[in-house]
Amino acid sequence: MAKQHLNITLIQTDIVWEDKTTNLKHYEALIGAISETKHVVVLPEMFSTGFSMAPERLAEPMDGPTVRWMADMAIKHRCILTGSLIISDEGKYHNRMLWVQPDGRIGFYDKRHLFAFAGEDKHYTAGDTRQIVSVNGWRINLQVCYDLRFPVWARNKGTEYDVLLYVANWPQQRSMAWKTLLQARAIENMSYVVGVNRVGSDPKGNIYSGDSSVFGPLGETIWQHNNSAATHTITLDREVLDQARDNFPFLNDADPFILP
Repeated sequence: MAKQHLNITLIQTDIVWEDKTTNLKHYEALIGAISETKHVVVLPEMFSTGFSMAPERLAEPMDGPTVRWMADMAIKHRCILTGSLIISDEGKYHNRMLWVQPDGRIGFYDKRHLFAFAGEDKHYTAGDTRQIVSVNGWRINLQVCYDLRFPVWARNKGTEYDVLLYVANWPQQRSMAWKTLLQARAIENMSYVVGVNRVGSDPKGNIYSGDSSVFGPLGETIWQHNNSAATHTITLDREVLDQARDNFPFLNDADPFILP
């Protein structure tokens, strides 16, 4: 049975380009400063490097130093730590979102939709399987950035999940799409939606306004922050989710889709 409340901490911050050591030290300080009860702490997409197309230089195996750092942080702070990084696995490079638990177990989701506009498809291998994880009885669907533009991939089959979680490096010039699509995913899937994005800029000329957001199951804005760094813990309420689904059983009328 799911617990009544789930705390999710969103970390919206700048990322120093391709500097893992500096970035991990920064996150370590931010995580250590969280005063609220930590259930899930969320870092952005490619949190240790920025959105780099140089996996040949930056990729790590699943037993590499960044994964070990995530495991150490999860154990130290008794929380789940998640975010995506560049992983090398069986000769292929992945934009992989890890779900690192304090008991040492690690789940992962490989980004399905690679951003061809930036050449991501030339450097990385796409995933082909959705990953729905669980914490305290809450089911969370892991997604990465560009996946947001493809609603069938996120479709909630019945009440398969309760939270749709996106991590991103989504540039400011398309922030309207980011905010609009996050809200749309909440409405159409009758679920909480959490989107964690970065701020700052990168050497490719991209500026990031953050706009990390939390939407409720009817599309209501719970929290949103732009243009500056922020570490914010939001408490999701099971009763709000259950009442929305009971009062408005829209998912019962959805078209069937077959997803891997």
